[in-house]
Amino acid sequence: MSAVTGMGVVAPNGDRTEEYWDAILAGRTGLGPITRFDAGGYPVTRGGESAFVAKGRVPGRLIAETDRFTQLALAMSEMALDDAGVDPAALPEYEMAVTTASSSGGTDFGQREIQKLWHNGPRHVGAYQSIAWFYAASTGQIAIRHKMRGPCGVICAEQAGGLDAAAHSARLLRDGVRLALAGGTDASLCPYGLVAQLSNGRLSRSGAYLPFDERADGYLPGEGGAMLTIEPAGVREAKYGHIAGHAATFDPPPWSDRPPALRRAITGALADAAAAPGDIDVVFADAAGVPELDRQEAEAIAGVFGRNAVPVTAPKTMTGRLYAGGGALDLATALLALRDQVIPPTIGIERPVEGLGLDLVRDRPRPAKLRAALVLARGYGGFNSAIVIRARRT
Repeated sequence: MSAVTGMGVVAPNGDRTEEYWDAILAGRTGLGPITRFDAGGYPVTRGGESAFVAKGRVPGRLIAETDRFTQLALAMSEMALDDAGVDPAALPEYEMAVTTASSSGGTDFGQREIQKLWHNGPRHVGAYQSIAWFYAASTGQIAIRHKMRGPCGVICAEQAGGLDAAAHSARLLRDGVRLALAGGTDASLCPYGLVAQLSNGRLSRSGAYLPFDERADGYLPGEGGAMLTIEPAGVREAKYGHIAGHAATFDPPPWSDRPPALRRAITGALADAAAAPGDIDVVFADAAGVPELDRQEAEAIAGVFGRNAVPVTAPKTMTGRLYAGGGALDLATALLALRDQVIPPTIGIERPVEGLGLDLVRDRPRPAKLRAALVLARGYGGFNSAIVIRARRT
């Protein structure tokens, strides 16, 4: 198993790890009216904006060259390395790796440059547009900054990408990598980004994000994510726990009569971790907030674990769905839950859908003996990912 030795988090309800965790346990939401631009003319006017400010946390030169999603990744990587007590300069450059996930790329940076193009012509478009928009920009900037020249890559699987990035990094350790930075970020709360998100038809028009609730009509978007320092077990203290197993699947096309593939991802992750359903003490749900998708997820969970047999939670009701950052943030949240032996709550669910068969942890934290957790994520287009983590040995 690989060990998670450090962590960095930026979320709508906290722009550092412990600030975020305190907010989650207190049930404090980061969702509210979108303030970064006038969203009054859009069908969605609420989301999860982070208070993160790049100045002072990202080198000034890089602020001018990068989009907000990359600035978040740079700051969180710095936090994750500091948290682990790692000095990258002390390790061989070709034995360190970076894997990030991104769903939207640099939409905020791109919008500014598109406006320059429209108003002033192509000569006024900045040279850094050619790299700042790209999904792999965060991986590249982190690798350059910390001289990490080992296997580096980016995963584009929407919400599932953050889990896949961590699992891919864990596999790299088996091949000789000594340290990996892994996670995901997205930051598309700008007009260009919001319009792109609206196209999937899954954003809440009511302004509420209520998965597994009778009133559910979609989700609210947010920005942020998490980065993890992952090392071979035994190198240093696994202060947050271990990545034990992972599986990814892809749904059949909508016209197929085959079932969704999330259940296969769950059973695959359990098999990879050599775990039985009874070994899992909590499930962190994908919680799409779309009634049909919520029903499918509930069926997958109940089909593997039994009805009401394992606690299920969705703390993302306090942040919105962060796309590629969402899976990474859920994984970080689950690791914090294992560390502190407490299940964080799902908030706002006043009218849970009857018959789903879920033991949903609602409104307040639930202390519990947590040995292992399962984290689920689904990405628009058919991506499914499941990861099993185990608590550190004490």
